[in-house]
Amino acid sequence: MSEIIPIELIQRKIYLIRGQKVMLDSDLAELYGVETFNLNKAVKRNNDRFPEDFMFQLTKDEADFLRFQIGILKTEGQARSQSVEFKPGRGQHRKYLPYVFTEQGVAMLSSVLHSKQAIQVNIAIMRTFVKLKEMLSANKELAHKLGQLERKMEKHDDEIKLIFDAIRQLMLPSETKKKKIGFKREHE
Repeated sequence: MSEIIPIELIQRKIYLIRGQKVMLDSDLAELYGVETFNLNKAVKRNNDRFPEDFMFQLTKDEADFLRFQIGILKTEGQARSQSVEFKPGRGQHRKYLPYVFTEQGVAMLSSVLHSKQAIQVNIAIMRTFVKLKEMLSANKELAHKLGQLERKMEKHDDEIKLIFDAIRQLMLPSETKKKKIGFKREHE
C-alpha cells in the first residue's frame, strides 16, 4: 500500500494547526476510500475514543485560512476538470466545519475503520508521521551544531580582533621624545 500511496502525498496532507500536525477528515476519507460523512459518522459512534487531543473541529477562521491556502473546497468547474465526482445541487462545499485528526487520532481510526485498505492506509500514515519526526529531529540536531559553531566563531572573532588591535598599537608612531645620542655639557 505504501507504493500505492506515496509518503510524499501523505506529507502534503499534513498541516500544522494549533501547533499540532493534523490531517483533515476529508483527506483521510479520500485515502481510506470512504465518504467524509461516513468517516465522521464512525468517529461519532466511537466518540469516547477521540478526545480533544486526538481530534478537534476547526474554527471558521481556521477553515477559511485552510480554504484560502490549499483550496479545500472546490468549485463545480474545478471538480469536473479534476475528474472529481461532483454531485449537482450539493457541490463540494461542506455544511459543517471540518474535523482534523492528530497523529494519535489517526492511529485510533484504525480501531474504528476495519477494512484492509484502512489498515494499510493507517500503516502508511504512521510511517509518514515517524519520518516527519525523524526529519524534525535531524533539523534540531543540525540547528544545535550550527549554534555551537557560531559561538566558536564568535570567540575566535574576538580573539582575532584582539590580535589586530595589538598589531595596530604596534604600528602607531611612538609619542615619546627621542633622546639625542651623545654627551651633554654641563654649562650649556
